[in-house]
Amino acid sequence: MSEVSGKPPVPLLEARNVKKYFGAITALDGVSFHLNAGEALGVVGDNGAGKSTLMKILSGLYKPSEGQLLFEGKPVKFDSPRDARSAGIEMVYQDFALAGNMPIYENIYLGREPGRKFAGFTLIDRDLSRQMATDHLDKLKIHVKSIDQLVENLSGGQRQAVAIARATAFDARVVIMDEPTAALAIKEVGKVLDLIRTLKEHGVAVIIISHRMDDIFYACDRVMALYQGTNFAESQLGDTNRNEVIGWIMGTKGHTDTLAHDKVH
Repeated sequence: MSEVSGKPPVPLLEARNVKKYFGAITALDGVSFHLNAGEALGVVGDNGAGKSTLMKILSGLYKPSEGQLLFEGKPVKFDSPRDARSAGIEMVYQDFALAGNMPIYENIYLGREPGRKFAGFTLIDRDLSRQMATDHLDKLKIHVKSIDQLVENLSGGQRQAVAIARATAFDARVVIMDEPTAALAIKEVGKVLDLIRTLKEHGVAVIIISHRMDDIFYACDRVMALYQGTNFAESQLGDTNRNEVIGWIMGTKGHTDTLAHDKVH
């Protein structure tokens, strides 16, 4: 991106000195970070480092005790996940949160189906819903046998793909994914990571929480490590390696000599 004015681009999403207290416990202690459009940020950290708390703040489940969130440079306050979704921030949870006894196309538009409003109800246009779902899956390069398949009959990777499709069906600007490949068979992991790359091609920004270094180094542009509620370190992926990032997770900093051998090509 050119910077004709000499000023860096305004981040799509930014956190400034965010703190979160639960009684006497400090879960986040002054976390600041930014995320640009079309960028994938990997967030790593040990259990209790503050990853889930930060993501719940970004997705509207928690309010920060202190600090500020900005979206496209403007301060925002989310009182609920609905507020975050309205701004364009969607969360894909580890359990997918799908309705297994319903077909793919109904899951994608669950609660937001296309149709006509009548007396407080929505008369769902199922043909339009099927066509919209098909077009959306095609755009994301997601291949299924039929959009009428029940979700409970899909593999783990296919369910993850449907969950991502649902999160992006209403022009999401930011998608947060919690351990997106943790429950998948090895052969399905690559398909989901490629789907994340496709989201980036469409200008969607992605935050990936993962313990899998392979996922981070394949799909992300930058990595940020949380340690004891602080953003301990961050780097472009091309400027670091697995060993260094693992050190950050454990709270240690230091250059390693394996950088040239540890990059993903």
